[in-house]
Amino acid sequence: MSTDTLPRPPTERGPRLGLIMRHLVLIAVATLFLLPLVWMVTTSLRQAGQPLPRSIDWIPQPIAWGNYPKVFDLIDFARFAANSLLVALSAVPLTVVTASWAGFALSQISQRWRLRLTVLSFATLMVPLAAVWLPRFILIKEVGLIDHRAALVVPALMGTSPFYVMLFLWTFVRVPGEVYEAARLDGAGAFRIWAGIALPLARPTTVAVAVLTFVYYWSSFNEPLFYIQSTSKMTLPLGLHALLQLDRTNWPILMAGAVMVTAPVVVLFIVAQRALSQEYRGGGWFGR
Repeated sequence: MSTDTLPRPPTERGPRLGLIMRHLVLIAVATLFLLPLVWMVTTSLRQAGQPLPRSIDWIPQPIAWGNYPKVFDLIDFARFAANSLLVALSAVPLTVVTASWAGFALSQISQRWRLRLTVLSFATLMVPLAAVWLPRFILIKEVGLIDHRAALVVPALMGTSPFYVMLFLWTFVRVPGEVYEAARLDGAGAFRIWAGIALPLARPTTVAVAVLTFVYYWSSFNEPLFYIQSTSKMTLPLGLHALLQLDRTNWPILMAGAVMVTAPVVVLFIVAQRALSQEYRGGGWFGR
């Protein structure tokens, strides 16, 4: 038999080319999202008082590192950061607990009612936030929480967002039903099943909800603007707004403050990346 008629080993050129193209697309998308951060950092290193550059000034000359300590001289940045951190760290565990409770409860009811309540939850997501600001303000005022940091944490008592409840629901319904049934046969109650089985299996979702919640409360502007009146209780977004009011044309100083506000969020996403990349493979949304 001629060697020309022998079957040739499958080539890996096609899969490798597809993998390379995929990586190139991901790099392009990542670069597109990183450019605003790069522009913010480079602008923060320009000399104070200079106008905005028409293009990205990759390495400003000279580099004005003094813009960062000047932010602390203009506003009480450390106090604002402490207030934001206190609010975020208080809201994250409350949101994880309440949202996971709601998601676990939805996963244990019949499929018909689960579908109905899920549709209702998605409907609430379509309600404009401006439509609930006034009722929420009146509620906060009636309970006497105006100018209290606790007013900023009230949404965490209801899971912060229906989206977080849906994330937990999506995770809990993918756990085989036999796991829950076996726990019930062993005498475990609903709380024990949630704490000992459901929540540990939802670790990537828990991390994702915790990160998203931290970002939400760390960068929230409207709620502190509505509920906080004392300067000593202001959060970082209000501090940046105050920094802008001091000099609307001093962009390097403002960008230096923005970099310090954004840096913890970026670091948090990098630290949580490994947990966020994990995936539990199971069933679908409404069935097991």
